Amino acid sequence: MLDFVFVLSIAGVGYAYFGYPFSLYIIQLFHFKAVHRELIQPKVTLIITAFNEGKRIREKLENAEALTYPKERIQILVASDGSTDDTNNIVREFARSGIELLDITPRQGKENAQKEAVRSASGDILVFSDVATRMDPDALDKVVRNFADPSVGSVSSEDRLIGADGKPSGEGAYVRYEMWLRRLESRVNTLVGLSGSFFAARREVCQDFVGDVQSDFRTLLTSVRLGYRGISDPEVIGYYKDIADEKREFERKVRTVLRGITVFFRHTEFLNPFRYGLFAYQYFCHKLLRWCVPLFLLAAFFSNLLLVTRAPYYVFFMLCQIAFYGAAGYGWQKGGSSSRLLKIPMYFVMANYAILVAWWKFWGGQRVVLWTPSER
Repeated sequence: MLDFVFVLSIAGVGYAYFGYPFSLYIIQLFHFKAVHRELIQPKVTLIITAFNEGKRIREKLENAEALTYPKERIQILVASDGSTDDTNNIVREFARSGIELLDITPRQGKENAQKEAVRSASGDILVFSDVATRMDPDALDKVVRNFADPSVGSVSSEDRLIGADGKPSGEGAYVRYEMWLRRLESRVNTLVGLSGSFFAARREVCQDFVGDVQSDFRTLLTSVRLGYRGISDPEVIGYYKDIADEKREFERKVRTVLRGITVFFRHTEFLNPFRYGLFAYQYFCHKLLRWCVPLFLLAAFFSNLLLVTRAPYYVFFMLCQIAFYGAAGYGWQKGGSSSRLLKIPMYFVMANYAILVAWWKFWGGQRVVLWTPSER
C-alpha cells in the first residue's frame, strides 16, 4: 500500500508539471487551432483598478497616455476602490488627456470596482490592467487584433518579470514555464486562466462580473460557456517587478490560489467532458491537479520515510527529497542573494506551501474579497 501511495504521489507531481504539457504537445500535432489576427480598431475601454496607488498611479497613467491606439477609439477609466490617499487627485490631473475617474465608495474590492467600471464602459473590447503593470506603446493594437478571429472571446498578455537586478529569478523561471504552457493551450483549444494584471475580453463576456469572484478566471470561464475560447498572445507583454517583501509575496500567492479554488468549486460543471470536451480535461489538469501537488509532495515524503528500510532505491529517493528541500531552505535563508539554481527549488516549495495554506483557509471557510496592492 505504501509503495502504491509513493508511486501515485510522484506520478501526480510529474503529470501536473510535465505529463499535462506533453499531452497538449501531442494533441496539437493533430488538432492545431490557429488564431486569425488582423488590424482592427473597435472602440476600446481600458480599465485600471486602483486602491491607494498614490506612489505609482502617475507612472501608470503616463504609460497609458503613451499608447498608440487611436485616441478617439479609446476610453481610459480608472476605477478607484475607495482610495484614501492622493490617488484620485492625481487621476484628476490627467482629465486633460481624457482619462476618467470612477470614484467607488465604500471600498468593496477589486472585482467590484471592475464590475462598476464595466457598467460605465463604452468600448466593444474591454481591457483590464493593474497599476503595477507596464504595457508597450502598441499593446492595445496587438491585443485587439486577436478579436478579428470570431472564435476568440478573451485574450491574455504574457507576463514578464523584471527583477531588481534585471536578472531572472526562480519565479522568473516559473513564469516562463507558465507562459510556455499557455501557448500550448492556445494552440490546442483554449486557456484555462488569464493574466489578471493585463487581459482583454469582448464586452458580452464581461456582463456577468460579480464583486466577489476572481475576474480573470471568471472571464475565461464565461468565454468558454458562451462558445468562445481564451488565447494568449506572445507579442502582448505585461511587465511587472518582483515584490520587494517576500512575506507579502507569499500572502499574495495564498490569496490568489484561495480565490482560484473558490471559483473552481463554484463552477464544477466545467469538469463535464460531454458538455465542454477537451476543456474539461484542461480544467482538471491545469487547476485541480496542480493545486493537489502539495498534497502529493507530503504523501511522497512520508510514504518514502516509512519505506526507506525496504530497499536501497528508497534511500536514494529519500536523499533526493532531503537535498531538494534543503536547497529550497538554504535559498530562502539567502533570499535575493541566492543563485538561480537555489531560487528554483525555493520558489517551487514556497509556491506549493502557499497552495497548502490556501487549501487550509478554504476548508476553514475563509474567502477573499478585498485586496491591498503589493509593494514592488
